[in-house]
Amino acid sequence: MKFFKTLLAVALLSVGVTTASAQDADYKFKPYTYIDLQGGAQWTIGEAKFKDLISPNLQVGLGWQFSKVIGLRLQANAYQSRGGFNNREIMTYKWKYIAPGLDVTFNLSNLVAGWNPKRFFNLSAFIGGGANIAWGNSDAQDLAARGYNMQYLWDGTKVRPYGRVGLQALFRLSDYVGLLVEGNANGLSDKYNSKYGNNMDKYVNALIGLRINLSKPYAVVERPAEPEPTYTEPAPEPKPIVKPAPAPAPAPVVVEPLRREVFFLINKTNIRPTEASKIKDIADYLKANKDAKVSVVGYADAGTGNDRINDRLAQKRADVVVKALIEQYDIAADRITYESKGAHEQPFAENDLNRVTIMIAK
Repeated sequence: MKFFKTLLAVALLSVGVTTASAQDADYKFKPYTYIDLQGGAQWTIGEAKFKDLISPNLQVGLGWQFSKVIGLRLQANAYQSRGGFNNREIMTYKWKYIAPGLDVTFNLSNLVAGWNPKRFFNLSAFIGGGANIAWGNSDAQDLAARGYNMQYLWDGTKVRPYGRVGLQALFRLSDYVGLLVEGNANGLSDKYNSKYGNNMDKYVNALIGLRINLSKPYAVVERPAEPEPTYTEPAPEPKPIVKPAPAPAPAPVVVEPLRREVFFLINKTNIRPTEASKIKDIADYLKANKDAKVSVVGYADAGTGNDRINDRLAQKRADVVVKALIEQYDIAADRITYESKGAHEQPFAENDLNRVTIMIAK
């Protein structure tokens, strides 16, 4: 069980770190299938030393990740189990098995920190069950023939239901391949090891291997180019026909409000070079119109993260734009009003466009 405690402690620490992970704003989740190929060791709980109850173990799986958090995996775990019998002396024996089953998986990193296809570490938990098919119990039969009391002795091939839980640590190597470390605990009938124990028999598997994605787990979303506003000069007033009449006073100049949107990458608050010119547009407008003021509003997308993270991101996105106006372009602070909407309001229908600070000068 030390393996599970260590894996869980490291995993929970890593999940905390992932809350600061970055993600390109142009990714969209896409359901995908994968294959797991793993090998390792099994510890069958029994009346013998730990090292005497270790057996080699193999596992293959075919999974479908149909959402950012929840998926399904068909798997088959197999090779060998061991038993320990303590009756005046400790005896060990082994038998073969294969245990196909179905797991429901939960990506805890995505649940806690938000979906990120470029995250190096992902922690998942799973729960499942299936059928354990065991055979080759000749070692236990030999012990019974020698006078050992094997109360649940069986022979031939036996099929028993089992349940299991476990954790997976996936280290991303590329879009298609990851290093998978897994621990799972399995429980089944008391008759599995041929002994009476008045409780379920249990074994634990520690596995390492590869996860191979059969398709890319995300799609790249093309961001539409932001249209620049166009202005049309009003037609000149016609000159009066009657000469004695005084010339009409010129029409007052109407200055149109100017709106600019500074877009950010997911979980980012820095202004990219491609967006910096929009802040300069607002500064030039304010310098040209001395009575004009600007409102600055920061947002975060509702599709990722949580309210605590999104409120912080939106506030920092507003702050960094205000700071640029004041420090880079010498705009007086009393000409600027700003606030943060977090993810509580979404100015755009497309989720990713809501990682934005909107400036309106008028």
